[in-house]
Amino acid sequence: VQLQASGGGLVQAGGSLSLSCASSGGTFTNYAVGWFRQAPGKEREFVAAISRSGPATVYADSVKGRFTISRDNAENTVYLQMNSLKPEDTAVYYCAASSRIWVLSPFAEYDYWGQGTQVTVSS
Repeated sequence: VQLQASGGGLVQAGGSLSLSCASSGGTFTNYAVGWFRQAPGKEREFVAAISRSGPATVYADSVKGRFTISRDNAENTVYLQMNSLKPEDTAVYYCAASSRIWVLSPFAEYDYWGQGTQVTVSS
């Protein structure tokens, strides 16, 4: 499966952005999808994940209540709505997918990764 992340940009603190992760080349409903981010000089960290059919989600504590992950299986796309953005949310954001994940966890391993999209939050 191929993943294409988009929607990044520059926004002021307190603002919002919506990221998209479009999938192709596979049966989308077979895959759990996660969002990760990596800031300069830091390790990649988990942000959020959503189950195959969408009702189950999990979030990192740092984004809980501000970010919302959702999916539209008809459009083969997963979204990450980011509100109340902070400068510390600045990072390259990646989406990833796996058909091996049945229980969502921040520590699950993903098999397919998209290219990143840059999110920059100015103070």
